[in-house]
Amino acid sequence: MSDAGAAPGTGAPAGAVERRLAEAGIALPPAPRPVAVYVPAVRTGDHVYTSGQLPMVDGRLAATGKVGGEISPERAKELAATCALNALAAVKSVVGDLDRIVRVVKVVGFVASAPDFTGQPGVVNGASELLGLALGEAGVHARSAVGVSVLPLDSPVEVEIQVEVRD
Repeated sequence: MSDAGAAPGTGAPAGAVERRLAEAGIALPPAPRPVAVYVPAVRTGDHVYTSGQLPMVDGRLAATGKVGGEISPERAKELAATCALNALAAVKSVVGDLDRIVRVVKVVGFVASAPDFTGQPGVVNGASELLGLALGEAGVHARSAVGVSVLPLDSPVEVEIQVEVRD
């Protein structure tokens, strides 16, 4: 039996969400390991809440610094997409299949900003666009984009999501 079309590392058939990501050249990573005492995501009823996700790639922070300082807004937008991808991985770790997502309800993006940087919404668009790519209409959501002075590990961005799921 072939594993063509299988979710990476599982041998199980990839769902439509992961196929859309794969068609865009994006592989869903494993759920990120927590950097403190918490879990990546929690389900209560028909909602999953993720912890804030950093732009971790292969267990390492992809960049550090302030947006509008050491990190360009364009690079920060890419990092926000990585955070959203990690948030989807966290959701998958709780529900098993991203095709169970009914909709993304809310996205909260935090941007570690240089004092005069005011482009937080543009940075967090990276997360919103990734969710739209992966989930189509179900990826449309309410959102907050917040500028902060510092984030854990000196990360430039952090993203958390809330999703509605079905059994």
